[in-house]
Amino acid sequence: MKPLVAVAPGARIALGVGFFVVFVAAWSVATFGGFVQKTFLADPLTMLKSGYTLLTEMGFIGDIGMTVWRVLGGFLIAAVLALPLGVMMGAYKPVEAFFEPFISFARYLPASAFIPLLILWAGIGEAQKLAVIFIGSFFNLVLMIAVTVGNTRRDLVEAAYTLGVRDRSLIRRVLIPGAAPEIAEILRMVLGWAWTYVIVAELIGASSGIGHMITDSQALLATDQIIFGIIVIGLIGLVSDLLFKAANRALFPWAQLGR
Repeated sequence: MKPLVAVAPGARIALGVGFFVVFVAAWSVATFGGFVQKTFLADPLTMLKSGYTLLTEMGFIGDIGMTVWRVLGGFLIAAVLALPLGVMMGAYKPVEAFFEPFISFARYLPASAFIPLLILWAGIGEAQKLAVIFIGSFFNLVLMIAVTVGNTRRDLVEAAYTLGVRDRSLIRRVLIPGAAPEIAEILRMVLGWAWTYVIVAELIGASSGIGHMITDSQALLATDQIIFGIIVIGLIGLVSDLLFKAANRALFPWAQLGR
């Protein structure tokens, strides 16, 4: 094993699966061996049985659908608004100077801190939950996109000007295509963050969703259901991450050559 040496695809999969095997084995030893009381940590078999009951008898599939809808809705709204603003900030320094201090300030504000205000403004319906995800995603997206666009190779910009490209054409033909692979990676990362925001939003004033189920289970000390809900979130996030990576490879194959 040497630093920065690539791992073969088969070995990467085996190593990734191996970690989960070790993790489940340690979990099983801790619970089945009696080292941890089931009140505090359910064993894997009990968790799976409870998960099956949730899916088949308690309508948990509907909760999953609501949570996915909220994540995608809030994230898409944030992305649609953040992309043009981030590109403008990266391309035009006066625009960056105007917006960057506030964006940098706002991105450090925890989205969960806005929940009391959002409940007052929008109630406890879907608008409040979408707003939490939007706040948590938008400001980070804007700043990261602006930095990526602003770091476009200067030789490409100078070559474009030499060929007679005007300012607007430079953004459309050089800056956006050059930054597109990195912007796609930024979107993939921030989508993962959006999942943390939706669960926080659903913990307060929600009547559906994975977070709502986890809150109800906590009141019943049902750690098996809580763990199942957490695992479902991780699995959906992993699937969405893999789909995002596959889409990025298909759309920007040249960006994968150096990785």
